[in-house]
Amino acid sequence: MNLKFREAIESDIAPLVVLLADDELGANREDLSIPTNHRYVDAFQSIGKDSNNELTVVESNGELVGMLQLTFIPYLTHTGSWRCLIEGVRIAKTHRGKGLGAKFINWAINRAREKNCSIVQLTSDKQRPDALRFYESLGFEATHEGFKLKI
Repeated sequence: MNLKFREAIESDIAPLVVLLADDELGANREDLSIPTNHRYVDAFQSIGKDSNNELTVVESNGELVGMLQLTFIPYLTHTGSWRCLIEGVRIAKTHRGKGLGAKFINWAINRAREKNCSIVQLTSDKQRPDALRFYESLGFEATHEGFKLKI
């Protein structure tokens, strides 16, 4: 498997939306209309302008097969340390179960180290038991109970 990790570019937006929609949860919340909903373009541009955000894709043999977003957050707690938040992790169904997800998350952890983060954190929907087991297999621990409020 010839992998390439790179920053997402604007022409990646439509394929990334397809990845986001390619599961039972995403299918109900993403918009696959053509042309691509302008809100995705606006979000992509905002991410690109923020030096504490990175939208990264992984290609396998030239095919876009995964994505994740890293957000670097300064905190006063933990002696003023930085954290890396991993969100929006997706691997194409055709490439799951081949170790690509583990390689991508380990790449993200190394990127957090490069940015001098002391903690890497992520959330995963409780309705995704396979994802929960996957993150635990990589050493992540469910140390906190998370809360969300849709507004």
